[in-house]
Amino acid sequence: MIDTGEVRKGVTLDIDGKLVKVIDASHNKQGRGSAQLRMTLRDLRTGSTTQHTVMAGTKFTLVRLERQHVQFLYRDGDQFNFMDTDTFEQFILNQSAVAEAEPYLKENEVIDLLTYNGEPIDIELPTSVNLEVTQTDPGFKGDTATGGTKPATLETGLTVNVPLFINEGDVLKIDTRTGDYIERV
Repeated sequence: MIDTGEVRKGVTLDIDGKLVKVIDASHNKQGRGSAQLRMTLRDLRTGSTTQHTVMAGTKFTLVRLERQHVQFLYRDGDQFNFMDTDTFEQFILNQSAVAEAEPYLKENEVIDLLTYNGEPIDIELPTSVNLEVTQTDPGFKGDTATGGTKPATLETGLTVNVPLFINEGDVLKIDTRTGDYIERV
């Protein structure tokens, strides 16, 4: 059990029999009343997102998820297929379960699959991924790293702002938590 002071982004909770992941949590203290915790929650089974507000001191059941390394195989419509790298067992997750991670998924990439009682629930990406630039405006002589930015489309369809010296075919390191360019690899 954890209370409202320990609830953080990314924590998985059991609220009213539903497995939910905290997308955002903010503490709100008003003048006279007691403090409140306002949370944005994503139901891990249905993918729906809801707002939930509770009074300070409320206790929640913390859910322990098992982690296993899986390889992303391919996408088939709204279904994403993964394979356990140890047992070669295959798992299918719906698009709602991988919605936040979809722009960073590349075929044959190894990620962590989170399961609850053997049921695949969620995926967890590494903090950064390497993606190739498929389309961007050309850089010109005199462009510098500190001069400005331009949009670049990456191999997964993600668009990020990059420095002017980046060209098509370059491989970039992208932060999966913020979606920002880190460096050229």
